[in-house]
Amino acid sequence: MPTRAERPAAQMPIPAHGAAALPAVIVDEYSTELRSQDGFLGDQASNTAFKAMLEWWRKRLRKLDSDPLGDTPLEAISRRQLDDVLREGDPEAAGLVHGVVEEFAQNLARVLRRLLHTKAWKGVERIAVGGGMRGSRVGEIAIGRAALLLKDEGETAELAPIRHDPDEAGLIGGLHLAPPWIFAGHDGALAVDIGGSNIRTGIVCARLKKAPDLSAAEVRDSELWRHADDSPKRDEAIERLVDMLRDLARKAEKRDFNLAPFVAVGCPGRIREDGGIERGAQNLPGNWETSRFNLPGRIREGLPEIGGHETVVVLHNDAVVQGLSQAPFMQDVRRWGVVTIGTGLGNAVFTNRRPED
Repeated sequence: MPTRAERPAAQMPIPAHGAAALPAVIVDEYSTELRSQDGFLGDQASNTAFKAMLEWWRKRLRKLDSDPLGDTPLEAISRRQLDDVLREGDPEAAGLVHGVVEEFAQNLARVLRRLLHTKAWKGVERIAVGGGMRGSRVGEIAIGRAALLLKDEGETAELAPIRHDPDEAGLIGGLHLAPPWIFAGHDGALAVDIGGSNIRTGIVCARLKKAPDLSAAEVRDSELWRHADDSPKRDEAIERLVDMLRDLARKAEKRDFNLAPFVAVGCPGRIREDGGIERGAQNLPGNWETSRFNLPGRIREGLPEIGGHETVVVLHNDAVVQGLSQAPFMQDVRRWGVVTIGTGLGNAVFTNRRPED
């Protein structure tokens, strides 16, 4: 019987929604839930947790003297502003941010240590850290400090920021949900990254001639909608998402960019084989977990064809998809994982496929 490497690419099937066996990796586990006395341990190492720590210290300092960050409300302080404070802010303001970064890094190291001691994560050699915080100097310092803490505690798994810009990793990783034959005669595909605060859509160029392993894939165009600001109902959010995809499809056609009839979608939660969301979508607008709602089906209804061919939609967990963007750069290890620091803390663990798998 021919090995996987010897089988024609056309024989590789399109993975099911939430599939464990993907073209390049086996998804061993994702959305591992770690509990503590105070609830889910992962909630202590999310972007939400970082903001809560910062606000706690600001309130405490106001009672003692004054807030080094002034009267600016928390929601108006961006990660870029915090980066500027670290670089050129006054010593007390910089000290405040450094203190919060240290506290957050301690929590992140604690969560990662617990993950590494679970059965699913045993033997993981490297962990990529993605999500929104990865895109800031504050986040990078927190990741670096957590890495040092893990080393000091005797953990051997390496810790490093994800390779791609975190705003693009969740789109680029979507191409790894498709077997190679999907891109025959096509330039790339549409991808969707759904988060607790934002929905991002993009045109992703596969660039297979430059790198058949998708390591050179890049986002050519993208659209972002911060749904958390608008508080839409679920159906309103889906309509907006489909409109974003249609708009990108029109742009691709005008630019003679030949889209494959494939849409990759990353979404929070446990994904069922039929495309339903079992649990974990509580931060999304409305009820996405009911059996009467099917996200891939709704996307196909709104975008039934691409380039004259029937649209194929594949849905997987958003941390899995973001992690897949890192797959070409993890070939020197066997088992690896990803954590994504966003509204919540996502996680996934992978084993690289060998030809005989």
